[in-house]
Amino acid sequence: MERTLTIIKPDAVAAGHVGAIIDRLEREGFAILGVKRLRLTEAQAKKFYEVHRERPFYSSLVAFMTSGPVWVMALERDNAVAYLREVMGATDPAKAAPGTIRALYGSSIERNAIHGSDSPENAKIEVGFFFSTHELVEA
Repeated sequence: MERTLTIIKPDAVAAGHVGAIIDRLEREGFAILGVKRLRLTEAQAKKFYEVHRERPFYSSLVAFMTSGPVWVMALERDNAVAYLREVMGATDPAKAAPGTIRALYGSSIERNAIHGSDSPENAKIEVGFFFSTHELVEA
């Protein structure tokens, strides 16, 4: 079993898509080990997306991710990282395969409804960023 992290972003939360996204993740075989609803501070968003700090979209990404509440979840299933990325779809919803979360609920490359870890190594770091070991409940 492998773990990954997902964040339901402020656009999807504001649009009322949290329940549908969680339902989809569970139907895709993900076990939810931990979940938090929170509003990222600027410092948290900057640290979490630090890998992108030299990219031109960094400031707008931080502003967007702090613009409203998010739902953060630690997920588990076989091949969790790669499979979540498949279920999410391409970063740009216009290029995402039909039926993927981003195709259904995203509106732009930045406002794309959901974040998912991009590697097993980053998944471990990202899960640890939001959850302590005792907050994760095995399925």
